[in-house]
Amino acid sequence: MTSGEAEVTVTEQKPTRTRLIGGPGMLLVWFYGVMVVGAVSRSVYQIATDFDRAPLAYALSAVAGVVYGFITYTLVRGGETARRAAQVCCAAELAGVLIVGTWTLVDKSAFPDATVWSDYGMGYVFIPVLLPISALYWLRRNRAVTPS
Repeated sequence: MTSGEAEVTVTEQKPTRTRLIGGPGMLLVWFYGVMVVGAVSRSVYQIATDFDRAPLAYALSAVAGVVYGFITYTLVRGGETARRAAQVCCAAELAGVLIVGTWTLVDKSAFPDATVWSDYGMGYVFIPVLLPISALYWLRRNRAVTPS
């Protein structure tokens, strides 16, 4: 600094993750956690004891449990990338609930036993259809705002 130049210190700041589990987000994490336990335990038991009876229904329950687990993880992780991943997964979950729910009403013989998403989640007090709608709303409301 002998030539009269000012010393400039550059501090690199780590980008902060957007918290997704504050307020109602914590309730979403709790509900998704309960759904993970319910769907996974139900499907593991049914696949282990009676898979031949309704393989499609039991496999779909297992898929639902994995989807719920991934959404729970992304909500807890936070950050913009996790938020976008959760949005895509919630949209896929909602599509699955609507497709399987309609399919179980139209062709009852395709599902000799219920899945988590059967009849739009009626066996789970319609939480499987309400949860992704609530989560999509929450995730959209909490997206990162870029300064203009």
